[in-house]
Amino acid sequence: MEEVLRIKNMVCDRCIMAVKSELEKLDIEPLSVTLGEVKVAGIISDAQKEVLGTNLEKIGFELIGDKKHQLIERVKNIIIELVHHKHTYLTINLSDYLSEQIELDYSYISKLFSETEHTTIEKFVIAQKIERVKELISYNELTLSEIADHLHYSSVAHLSGQFKKITGMTPSEYKNGGGKDRKPLNEV
Repeated sequence: MEEVLRIKNMVCDRCIMAVKSELEKLDIEPLSVTLGEVKVAGIISDAQKEVLGTNLEKIGFELIGDKKHQLIERVKNIIIELVHHKHTYLTINLSDYLSEQIELDYSYISKLFSETEHTTIEKFVIAQKIERVKELISYNELTLSEIADHLHYSSVAHLSGQFKKITGMTPSEYKNGGGKDRKPLNEV
């Protein structure tokens, strides 16, 4: 038998390491730990879950019990993984990909996401892309054209327009010190 725990605010590899560390402290051996999800052999006792939940909250995570919130967190983690780590989201159809990964109809996923998060999946993806653009600009390693290509924008003008609409400044203004407002991915 296997139990799956859903964890809110896991957005990077360091988050995975932090959650693994908390599991080890409680002698819980995970089968796998991925963004937003821990699989363990057997069943974790309610007492262990309570301690794990408390320990995770201390480091910025949260065990999710409600099925709808678990689903929304899975959607967010899939999008974050695609935008920030895989960069393949525009080579696939996002709605089909989400439906396939979550095994539910996209219209249901989309409706539930909008009701719960008060934004659309599309706007969430755009917000994640803009945060990724901010990150890449701050590294100062790529040109804006290379960033546009990297994130599959149709053009630099499209990236710039979307960036200005979301942040209120152009990428150049942001780069030249006008903005240092990068957000943690779980707050985007």
